[in-house]
Amino acid sequence: MKLGIVTYMIASEWDIDTIIKKCEELGYQGVELRTQHKHNVESSLSKKEREEIRKKFENSYVKLVGLGTCFEYHSPDKEELKRNIEGTKEYVILAKDVGAEGIKVRPNAFPEGIPKEKTIEQIGKALREVSNFAFDYGIKIRLEVHGKETSNPIYIRQMIDIADHPNLYVCWNSNMTDLDENGSIEKNFNLLKHRIDIVHINELWNEYPWIELFKLLKSINFENFCLAEIPSNPDPDRILRYYKALFNAYMKLAQI
Repeated sequence: MKLGIVTYMIASEWDIDTIIKKCEELGYQGVELRTQHKHNVESSLSKKEREEIRKKFENSYVKLVGLGTCFEYHSPDKEELKRNIEGTKEYVILAKDVGAEGIKVRPNAFPEGIPKEKTIEQIGKALREVSNFAFDYGIKIRLEVHGKETSNPIYIRQMIDIADHPNLYVCWNSNMTDLDENGSIEKNFNLLKHRIDIVHINELWNEYPWIELFKLLKSINFENFCLAEIPSNPDPDRILRYYKALFNAYMKLAQI
């Protein structure tokens, strides 16, 4: 397993050069760039700007794991749904141009007054469309286990089954709602383990069963990225050094 960062909070104000420099200095091997942040990796970039970003990562040891987009497919408004699908396709092309491995999308909510089954089917069909589009570009679609109620792995599994596409993967999000009545995540993990491609990890001091997670990841021979999605801090270098040390300690406890 490799350790990287999500730029959602801890690196939201850093530009690309700073992100690469910090990751190299602090021992983080990869990054998921959250869109709509200061680093400005957006579909509005020119061909030249995209190539410059690609070269910066190619000239470093830091891997551009993916782009963390906010595209979602639950809206009952057909035009809103279409905008999210077409926006996803734009960012698939962007990911290809900047050298990212994939893009993250998400469910975010169940609209009020609409049967959950209908929303799940709509999301699944949208995921099939964007996964098929992304396949032609060699870009992975990663569905984040995210959103009020929609983060339930049972619903995520239903969305994946409806999409039924080999280019659709899961971003495990380490939610407290993953835990069952016994405090274990194994049952929910097993629902999605065949599709887990990246993992978001957050506060390693909280009550989430981190060692169990790492052991379960080891059991499926997971060798991709665990990405730290943690709050910003006045002294980010110090926090990230401590975070890496704690991550490595958990790896040892999990016998990895």
